[in-house]
Amino acid sequence: MSNLFDTLRAKINGQGKKVVFPEGLDERILTAVSQLGTEDLLTPVLVGNEEKVKQKASEVGVDISSAEILDPANYDAFDEMVANFVERRKGKATEEKAREILQDENYFGTMLVYMGKADGLVSGAAHSTADTVRPALQIIKTKPGIKKTSGVFVMVRDEEKYVFADCAININPDSQDLAEIALASADTAKLFDIDPRVAMLSFSTRGSAKSPETEKVTEALGIAKEQNSNLVIDGEFQFDAAFVPSVAEKKAPDSPLKGEANTFIFPSLEAGNIGYKIAQRLGNFDAVGPVLQGLNQPVNDLSRGCNADDVYKLAIITAAQSL
Repeated sequence: MSNLFDTLRAKINGQGKKVVFPEGLDERILTAVSQLGTEDLLTPVLVGNEEKVKQKASEVGVDISSAEILDPANYDAFDEMVANFVERRKGKATEEKAREILQDENYFGTMLVYMGKADGLVSGAAHSTADTVRPALQIIKTKPGIKKTSGVFVMVRDEEKYVFADCAININPDSQDLAEIALASADTAKLFDIDPRVAMLSFSTRGSAKSPETEKVTEALGIAKEQNSNLVIDGEFQFDAAFVPSVAEKKAPDSPLKGEANTFIFPSLEAGNIGYKIAQRLGNFDAVGPVLQGLNQPVNDLSRGCNADDVYKLAIITAAQSL
């Protein structure tokens, strides 16, 4: 795990990245911000009333002098932000409504990213996933060719690193969704210095079973190959055929994966969520994430049960995503 974050720290060091933390009064956020400032890895931007934020930091006993503090109620460029929001929402919000919406810290923080005042956002310590993701989808939106954002976990154990997706967002992705998730996950793998070898998972290997569920995965494979012919990707595979060379030799001897996949695309959220938790709890892997992917600019969602170290790590990942 330390090697993983050493690599990411090296990538963002000296890049002048700014990450927004809308939850400026949360003790865990303030503790992480203090550590980030001490290491001079990035500039934290806290959202909230400056006096209250500083008072809370004093109570917690942390130094946040390296952070910028921006208050929606007293922000110099608020009129500009309102105009940008109204334009971005294309008639779905009046100026009056925009002024009301942008008092919300997550919308305010997301607009800072959209306007280039920051490079990414980390929220969710005190908000639901919907509260974090909804502003991002409305304002930042997904990259060209991607309709939906998705969530990956990087599974780490000693020197081993694997990407599991989608384990956080899409309950029942269709074939187009799965193809998008596969392509986005390959890009995320590269962020963590993983040369992506992508397996489209199912309960069948290369037609050993036929059902709408397996055909969905096969169709997704075709779409992904068409969009990126250079990507090492194959399916549909049972996990052992994707991961164990001896099994791959028997079940899919002509596969380019050869039982050495490192990026695994699950056919549903149900499968992905169960899969990563089994690896975490029975395999003793550390699960880093969820890392949201597919957005034009990085926004990441914390668990409300997170600790300060989780915030610190996700901030580093967010800064690295913006490179």
